[in-house]
Formats: sequence, C-alpha cells, structure tokens
Amino acid sequence: MKAGERGAALLSVLLLVALIATLAAMAMDRLTLATRLSGNARAIDQARGYALGAENLATLIVDRISDRKLGEASLPPGWAGQVRTIPVEGGLIRARLGDGGSCFNLNSLVRGSQLIGFTARPDMMERLARLMLSVGVQPDRVPALVAAIADWIDSDDRPLPHGAEDDAYREASIPYRVANTLMADVSELRTVSGMTPQLYRAMRPWVCALPVAEPAALNVNILPVERAALLAALYGDRLPVAQAAAVLRGRPVAGWSSLDEFQRVLPAGPAGTAGLGGDLAVRSRWFTLELDVTLDGAQVKEVALIDGGIAPSRVVTRAWGNR
Repeated sequence: MKAGERGAALLSVLLLVALIATLAAMAMDRLTLATRLSGNARAIDQARGYALGAENLATLIVDRISDRKLGEASLPPGWAGQVRTIPVEGGLIRARLGDGGSCFNLNSLVRGSQLIGFTARPDMMERLARLMLSVGVQPDRVPALVAAIADWIDSDDRPLPHGAEDDAYREASIPYRVANTLMADVSELRTVSGMTPQLYRAMRPWVCALPVAEPAALNVNILPVERAALLAALYGDRLPVAQAAAVLRGRPVAGWSSLDEFQRVLPAGPAGTAGLGGDLAVRSRWFTLELDVTLDGAQVKEVALIDGGIAPSRVVTRAWGNR
C-alpha cells in the first residue's frame, strides 16, 4: 500500500472513530435526558399522590370540626388562612385551609337545576352590580357586564336587557357559543362579552364559581375586614362599605354565636338579616385547600374546593397548577 493510500485509510478510520464517538455522546445525552424525564415524571406522580393524601387529611379535619346537627361547619381559631407545613419523604407539603364562601358565587346569578334549566335572578344581578361598583368597576360597564354573565349561565337563548347570547359571540373573530350552564371555574369570565383583562383583574379577587346555583353564605365570623364590600353588597345603600368594615373590626374574639347577635351590632339603617335568607352565616360550608408539594426537585400545586355541608366532607372540584 502506498503512503498516500495509507494516509487516506488512516483518515477514514479517524473520521469513523469521530463519528462513532459523536453518536455515542448523542446516545448518552438522550439516555440522560430520558432518565431525567422519567425521574421527573415519577416525582410528579408521587407529588400528586401526596397532594391527594393531603386532600383526604383536610376532609378529615373538616369532618372533625363540623357540627352535623347544624349541617354546617366552622373553622376554629388559627386555621383560617394559615400555611401548615407537612414533611414527607424526599420533600415537603405546604397546605392552607381557608373559607371558600367569602366571595360572590357567580352561579347564584341563576336559579334552577340541570333538569329544569336555569333562569336569571334579578336580585342577585343587582347584588353583583353593587359589588362591582364598590370595587372600582366603571359604572357605565356594569349593567352590560352583569347581564352578559347571567346570559352566559342561564339556559335560554333570549338576551337580557344589555345582555349577550349566541348572536353576540358569533361575530367574534373566532366564533363560539355561550355555555348555558353553571360556570365550572371563574376563568370562564374571560370569555364573557364585554370582559377585558383589566375588568377581570378587578373582579377576580371578589368572585367564585361554586358548583351550586345559590349564594355563598358569608361567614361573618371569618370574613376579613378588607372584604367588607361583600357584606355591604347584601344591604345595598343601607350599609356602606366603611360601616361594614367597622362592624367586622368590632367582631368578638370568639365570633358571634348567632346571626341574631350579629344583627344587634349592625347600624340602625340595615333591617337586620331580614330577607337575606341563607346569605349570612356564623359558620362555613365551603372550604378552599391550597397545596404546594415539592418532591425531589419536582413541584405540584393544587387548589381544591371542599364541601363541608355534607357527610362525609368531600372534594368537589380541584385544579392543578398556578391560578
């Protein structure tokens, strides 16, 4: 073999070795990535398992503090809103149990059921309008927005005054239709006619979507002072937000034992709880559970809604991820 041929053969061998080394490096990199992905998936699955276990623990706590004779439950001092840390093997669970009824239930804008259909409730539409005005929504936007939300939920296809049914949504760049049923999540507000990101940010802290077509009973023993607008909205002009906040600031340390006791501290203007039905309470039915599980570098977040008004208490909705 001539010298030139030997050089070409050596070069071919070196190129082949380099190619094999490159392929081997790529294979190792893919194997490492696959191993990490598999490990992350396993950690996430385990973290979700811990989250479900924390749900069960939370429902047991709700059961333990429930007064089944009244059919409701009350958070004991120290539980509302406090973050509890639970160590687990390889990670940590952070849990926060709170009152899930300190909000305006958007699904209370209608009455009825899936069987007979849902119809709009003017009284609750007025209450939502008062709340929106008190939290800074522009007055000229309120009537149309409230009507559009009610139309989104009610079962008929006839728009309310200032409202919006299917015809309004067909004109969108991507046409769609109204739900004509209860909202499953507050995020549905973003699809309602007239809603903007600014309006959604203004309303989001004050509203919720409970899985029932009835008002969320405000627990006056837990309702934070900064959420006094929710209480004021029940009474209209008879109880300004500032007076509602003053009432909540004067709340006894152990809370009011009954609605009658709460009624006695109200200003002279509001006619007590007359006509409010089950819209006020000294106990809670709905509980929110916020979970943040970290495990072997993986993180899982969950928000669950617990119905404490049934025996045994149970999780009725859950959502994974940041909200």
